[in-house]
Amino acid sequence: MTSLQNKIDFAVVLSVKHANPNGDPLNGNRPRTDYNGFGEITDVCIKRKLRDRLLESGQDIFVQSDDRKKDDATSLKDRAEKVLGKAFGSSETTKLACEKWFDVRAFGQLFAMTSKKTKKKEGEEEGDTKGVSIPIRGPVTIQSAFSQEPVEITSTQITKSVSGEGDGSKRGSDTMGMKHRVDGAIYAFFGSMNPQLAERTGFSDQDAEVVKQMLPKLFENDASSARPEGSMEVLKVVWWKHNSKAGQYSSAKVHRSVSVKSNGEIEIHSLDGLIPEIIPGF
Repeated sequence: MTSLQNKIDFAVVLSVKHANPNGDPLNGNRPRTDYNGFGEITDVCIKRKLRDRLLESGQDIFVQSDDRKKDDATSLKDRAEKVLGKAFGSSETTKLACEKWFDVRAFGQLFAMTSKKTKKKEGEEEGDTKGVSIPIRGPVTIQSAFSQEPVEITSTQITKSVSGEGDGSKRGSDTMGMKHRVDGAIYAFFGSMNPQLAERTGFSDQDAEVVKQMLPKLFENDASSARPEGSMEVLKVVWWKHNSKAGQYSSAKVHRSVSVKSNGEIEIHSLDGLIPEIIPGF
């Protein structure tokens, strides 16, 4: 299977209604915002959702969520050792990992193995052997999503209807809590696929098509208390396929050609010879 032959850029427009799209654990799990009040969904969060959709579609994924994993691995290291065996940590690690796991050949991965303690001869102190770090740079990059306007965040105080501990006769302040939500906003994020880096990981045109199919379904099977079913929706995916590996235009220029309005409508400024494909959300 040949690697990616054409540079690809894409944009995703999504809506949030009465949901917490990406809580900040360092700020009481309030929806993330920048210093100007614009809502943010980190690239890590977006990749997590994309990995989950890929896993559900039958792809092999290395970085799996604990509540969705499809094997008995207890950690990433355990998963790597069970699948790659004695080859893990050798010169074959990159090749075998990219062949096995979709997210490794798409997003890359850092395989970092800590040093091991080694006992020396009697009378000598215990020493360390050097650890091994194997970086894999992936061809698919995804930016964080930002809202088109500053977001309004509603915070609601909640209480438990039952006591979680004790005999139930007393309730302490720990039975109180807060839930936060964005009442309504339009977000957009951008991404690219680099054929030069794809040559190193084996990311192919077929893999790119799989990502293209998953992006409109990014929030399916992702419901939770913070994100009720239907509260987050992909409205449109814009897909540009260049006519060469180098690309006809820079990714920055392609991404700037899209103007997203606060109601979710988009306006695309034409670039000579590069035709965008507009895909509706699922």
